[in-house]
Amino acid sequence: MESSLWYEMLNDTLCYANLWVLACLIAIVFTWQAAARVAAHLRRLASFTDRRQLYHRVPNPKLAWLKRHLLDAPLLRTRHNREWQLSRAVNMGTLPSRFHALLLALFVAMNVALCTNTVPYAQKESTVAELIRNRAGYMATANLFPLLLMAGRNNPLIRLLGVSFDTWNLLHRWLGRIVVLEAITHVVAWGVPKVQEYGWATALGTLKKPFMFNGLMCLVAMVVILCQSPSPIRHAAYETFLHLHIALAGIAVGFIWHHVYRYSCRYYLYAAVAFWALERLTRFLTLIYRNYRPGRRTAAYLEALPGDAVRVTLQLARPWTFAPGQYCFIYIPSIGGWTSHPFSIAWGETGPSFPGSVTEKGQLETGDDMVLAELTSRKASSISLLVRRRTGFTDKLYRKAQEHASLQMPPDNISYPNGHGPPAGGRREAEVVVRPLKVTALVEGPYGQLDCLDSYGSVMLFAGGVGITHCLPFIRHLVQGHADGTLAARRVTLVWIIQKPEHLDWIRPWMTEVLGMEGRRDVLRIQLFVTRPRNPREIKSPSETVQMFPGRPDVDTLLRMEVEHQVGAMGVMVCGNGALSDDVRRACRKRQGGYQLDYIEESFSW
Repeated sequence: MESSLWYEMLNDTLCYANLWVLACLIAIVFTWQAAARVAAHLRRLASFTDRRQLYHRVPNPKLAWLKRHLLDAPLLRTRHNREWQLSRAVNMGTLPSRFHALLLALFVAMNVALCTNTVPYAQKESTVAELIRNRAGYMATANLFPLLLMAGRNNPLIRLLGVSFDTWNLLHRWLGRIVVLEAITHVVAWGVPKVQEYGWATALGTLKKPFMFNGLMCLVAMVVILCQSPSPIRHAAYETFLHLHIALAGIAVGFIWHHVYRYSCRYYLYAAVAFWALERLTRFLTLIYRNYRPGRRTAAYLEALPGDAVRVTLQLARPWTFAPGQYCFIYIPSIGGWTSHPFSIAWGETGPSFPGSVTEKGQLETGDDMVLAELTSRKASSISLLVRRRTGFTDKLYRKAQEHASLQMPPDNISYPNGHGPPAGGRREAEVVVRPLKVTALVEGPYGQLDCLDSYGSVMLFAGGVGITHCLPFIRHLVQGHADGTLAARRVTLVWIIQKPEHLDWIRPWMTEVLGMEGRRDVLRIQLFVTRPRNPREIKSPSETVQMFPGRPDVDTLLRMEVEHQVGAMGVMVCGNGALSDDVRRACRKRQGGYQLDYIEESFSW
């Protein structure tokens, strides 16, 4: 009895050790990020007096080596964000970075060590199996707390550590697999001695007891989660996977709650469930607060654009402070039911963008009431998203917007030159009126506010397709900061890769506003690459600061040309497909040590 109590106390101690190691990792990352933020702040302040920023152009050799070989390095060669696909229908996902792979290896090694350490293997097999069984069960339960913490959209560590939700999602997937394997070990270590000593009939008979049945049902739910977690299955039907995943997780937690009620490890489960409930409650209350207020509620205006894209303008019931790098989750019940989908916020306005309708001549027909306080506030009362048509929800969204646009077209869409009317006896000219489709919507957010580019004298942004939605707010922010003298930016370069010229219509109204900003020509240069032009001769550069080229860009050459004119430290941000991200990452790593350069990648893996 005393020996059993001692081993139970030891199991508790090792579970504490597991969580303490994770806490120490959090403390290390926090210290690293805090030091980086302080250095960036001092660099920004120094730029106000040192216009050339020569001091901050010189890299730290040790830090450059660390970024080149660990922090920014892919696991193998140069491939990281580009997905592995066996075919068009089978997506194997992406490879983790070298640092993430090291972190995952640490998780696995630590759990294996804690599950197998201090076990007296010299004793009889039944005793060893019992100790391993209890240890694995304790560890699986203790890991539920960090597992559910990593899964939450409102994970407090995202803002505290500056670590993206995408990274936490990766860690959540792998820690979940560890928990399932520990649960399987727990059941196998119980079942093998039982079958050896009493036979299959007796061993299976014990499963009728509530305690055993609850444990078995928890394992079944976890194994199903494990079987549906591989990337090909997730990508084939993600919404189905997500709903089933949440339901199975709830079932597993419910059964394990009744399985561990008499063991001390139950407190880890209580903490995990408490956090999960609090996170869900916070999301629900935030959703209500953001989208409802007396007399107003959030609405979405959908506008079909060339190139299979939709512009979604959300009129917010409650304005919020818009900042670059934000994204949100939107619900449109009439199209996507109760499902939510994340999108980068491309633009924020203090006034409504689509309260009524917009004519071909650019006249805005106001339909909603505007509150004067909101018009004069710095908070955004409307935000705009750019959604590219894919499958599932985005396909339904595009079809709905396009169907509405076609219904709005006049029956006889004929234009006459010089504004004259039709010939004698003819019909009158039909004015084209584009009325965005208004639908009820809910918005959850904002998430992901970043100020990561404020301290760089040179900024280079690479965007592929709708990846421009992430880069565009930074461009406006940097140009405005340069004009106000509040940021370090002296040179901002945007490289945007699109397939067809008509894709420029996606951001035309917003880019027009950026190009008209004060001091824009002094700081901003734009390079547009059209990969599938109808005729390469049609691609002409509008000005010296806005240039267009046919074909794909040579990322390495563009970055080499930019660093030759580098001012101060350089920040390189990329938001696009995996191949583009890997090309930019490779070019940045190649120049680490010669220039002070930071690579920043925006991605969302699912």
